[in-house]
Amino acid sequence: MNPLDILHFEQLKNEVQTQYLKNHTPSHDDISKWKGIDIIYFQEDLRKIAKANISEKSFYTYFKSKDLTKLPRIDMLNLLCIYAGYASWYEFKKSHLFANEVLETQEIEEEKHQRINRNEESNVNKPLVTENKPDLNSELIDLQIKSIDNQLNEEKIKEFETPVISKKYKRVKENVWVIISVFSLLLVAFFAFKDKIFMKEYTYKFIDADRNTNINADLDVKILNKNESPILIKVLPNQPFVYKSRNKELTMVVSSPYYKSDTIQRNLENAPETESIELKPNDYAIMLYYYSKSIQNLKKKRENLNKLINNDAIIYQVFDNEKYGVETMDKQRYISLVTLPTTSLENLEVIDIVGDKNGKINMIKFKIDSNEKKN
Repeated sequence: MNPLDILHFEQLKNEVQTQYLKNHTPSHDDISKWKGIDIIYFQEDLRKIAKANISEKSFYTYFKSKDLTKLPRIDMLNLLCIYAGYASWYEFKKSHLFANEVLETQEIEEEKHQRINRNEESNVNKPLVTENKPDLNSELIDLQIKSIDNQLNEEKIKEFETPVISKKYKRVKENVWVIISVFSLLLVAFFAFKDKIFMKEYTYKFIDADRNTNINADLDVKILNKNESPILIKVLPNQPFVYKSRNKELTMVVSSPYYKSDTIQRNLENAPETESIELKPNDYAIMLYYYSKSIQNLKKKRENLNKLINNDAIIYQVFDNEKYGVETMDKQRYISLVTLPTTSLENLEVIDIVGDKNGKINMIKFKIDSNEKKN
C-alpha cells in the first residue's frame, strides 16, 4: 500500500470532522474522542447527506485508532468523501496531491483496492497444508503378499487337521453366532437410546399475570440440576418452553427485562405434561419500553421519562466492539438519546432494569444493535 494513502485518509478524517462541526456541537471537537450519542448523531447526519451509513465498529476501527496500517474498503472511502463534499476517493486525492505525488487513473485505483480486499479475504480462507499421504499402491502390494503367505500357512496346517466336522455341528455353531450378534446389537441399541426411552416431555406456557395473555417478550429459562452447571435456554415471544428429562425433579429460574424473575420447582413424578405459569410484569421496564419506543408528543415523553428515572440513576450502554464494551451516561443524556427521532432507536434493546420501592428506576442497562449498510 502507498504510505501516502494513509496521510490522505487522515486529511479526509479532518475534513469529515470539519463538515460535521458546521451544524453540530458534539461533546468534544476531536472526532477520535467521540463516543455513544455523538456517534449516533454522526451516523444520522451521514445517512442524511451521503444516503448510506458506517457501523459503530467501523467508526471505532478507523476514527479512534491512532496507528492505522490499512485503509477502509473503497466503498466506505467514497461514502466519507461524498459527506465531505467530493465526488469520490479519487477526486479527493486529486485535490490534495503531495509534492511529486503521481496519481494513478481512477479505474486502476479502484481495481487495486478491490484486489487488496480479495487478497485479505483469501488469506483468511486459505486451506491448511496437508501432510504427504502414504503410497496406497505399496500398501496394497504388502497386503497382497501377506495374504498369500497366510493362505500358504493355512494350507500347510490343514494337512495335519482332523477329518472335516459334521455339517450338523457347523449349523449349530452358525446359529449360536447369529443369536449372540443379534443380542449384542440389541444391547448396544438399548444403552444408546435408553435416555430417550425413559425421557418424558413437559410443556410450560408462560402467561402475563395481569393481562392473562401469552408473554410477548424474550424469556431466559435457567435449568438448575444437582451437581451440574446451570443450563440457559432462550424462549421466543409467545412460544411455550418444552423440557425433556428423565429426572424426578425440576428447578428453573425464569427471567426477562420486562418481567420479575421467578424460581419454579416441580416434582415430575406426578406433574402434568402441560402447564401454564404466570409471571408478574416489571412495571418499570414496561413503562420505560413504552416511553422509549413512542414517537408521539416528544415533550410529554421527556416529562414522563424524567419522572420515571431517579436523578442519580446508573445507566449503562453496552457496545458490540471489544475495546469499548460498556459506557455510562447520566439521566438527561439518556433521555436525549431515547427521544432523538432517529432510525437507530428501532434497534434499542433493554437488557436489565432495577427499580426502588418508590416507583423510580435506579439502574438501566441497554444496547443499540448496529447494522452497517453496504453499498
